[in-house]
Amino acid sequence: MQRDLEDRLKPDIDEPANRGSPDQTTPPRSYSTVRRVLKIAAGLTIVAVFGWLPLRAILQTSSVEAVVNARLVTLRSPIDGEVSSKSGRSTSSAVNEGDLLLRVVNARGDRNRLDDLRRQMSRLDNERPSLATKFASAQAAQQDLARQASQFREGRTLQLEARIAEIQSVIEAAASRREEATAAVERASSLIKSGSVSSVEFARLTREQSVAQQTEIGARRRLDAAKIELIAAQKGTYLGDSYNDRPSSVQREEEMRQRANDLQADLAHANAQIAWLASEIASEQLLYVSRSEADIKAPVTGRIWEMMTSPGEDVRAGQPLLKLLDCSGAVVTANVTERVYNRLRLGEQATFEPNDGSPAIEGSIVNLTGASGAPANLAINPDTLNKEPYRVTVSMPNLDSTGKDCAVGRTGRVVFNHDTSKP
Repeated sequence: MQRDLEDRLKPDIDEPANRGSPDQTTPPRSYSTVRRVLKIAAGLTIVAVFGWLPLRAILQTSSVEAVVNARLVTLRSPIDGEVSSKSGRSTSSAVNEGDLLLRVVNARGDRNRLDDLRRQMSRLDNERPSLATKFASAQAAQQDLARQASQFREGRTLQLEARIAEIQSVIEAAASRREEATAAVERASSLIKSGSVSSVEFARLTREQSVAQQTEIGARRRLDAAKIELIAAQKGTYLGDSYNDRPSSVQREEEMRQRANDLQADLAHANAQIAWLASEIASEQLLYVSRSEADIKAPVTGRIWEMMTSPGEDVRAGQPLLKLLDCSGAVVTANVTERVYNRLRLGEQATFEPNDGSPAIEGSIVNLTGASGAPANLAINPDTLNKEPYRVTVSMPNLDSTGKDCAVGRTGRVVFNHDTSKP
């Protein structure tokens, strides 16, 4: 059995030498040489590849550990109240900017000022119709009295015009009598020399002439007084012996006009107060709503990292409600050796190579914290990278870490494109 096994395992190149006809020739020995060369080449290739990768890692300026990180946004309650949730979201849920996360309702909000303003508005609304009615009545009374005063003014003007006409007639009659008396005196003065007219008759005629002249002068004085009264009446002032400068209708019209003006001012003040109260009520209503209800919305696109409250819980103003992972501003936190750290500079280019085989991502160094912890509100504490104490933060603008594809927590390594020409 052993010989049979050796015969089966023996290479086929020996068979032509033992079997077959003597006409068959032996294959060339160069075939085995080629196989050996190929095996040696394959081995050298494998050794070169698997040896170059560690060697390249040693020669590159790279990090010891690296993890995709992101900053946390802490949302706090702006008011006191009870937490309610209508979004149905849970921890690790992806959210978009502006999404409603929680609602805080304060059923015991202070609304004393709002109630006071509404009571004042109600009182003014009740007073305004009464003021409007009084103002309308005063206007109607003032218009009626103004009509009476106008009628009195027109009647007084017509009366004075008639009196002036009458006085003018009296003046004309007096002038006629004066002319007649003057003519009689002239005739008597020519006849008294001949003795036809006695001295007594001449004296009588002279007296009648004088009376006629004085009568005419008096009538003219009354005419002047009547004209003065007419001019004053046309200007709204009345002159007379039995009444003052204004009749009672004019005085009452002026009083009613003043009352109507006062009521109009009160009505305008009430309207202004109502308009002011309306704006104050609207402002106080918004303020009351902001004090009694608060919608907690996502300020950034990301993911809920930690829910620090639950629906039905009473919270105070300023109390943290949840932490939101800002995936839109993802960074890479890495730790490096002291030798590598001392060679790095802010703003230098770096490349993040994920361990899952994804394509490398370009970025730049934004923070060098050394042995101290990174002074940032990060989801993954840089102290968890404990293989080396020196820490670096790299910004990766092209890192797809938004929405459901938030890559926070994925590991890899950072290769720093260090320029040896720089000091």
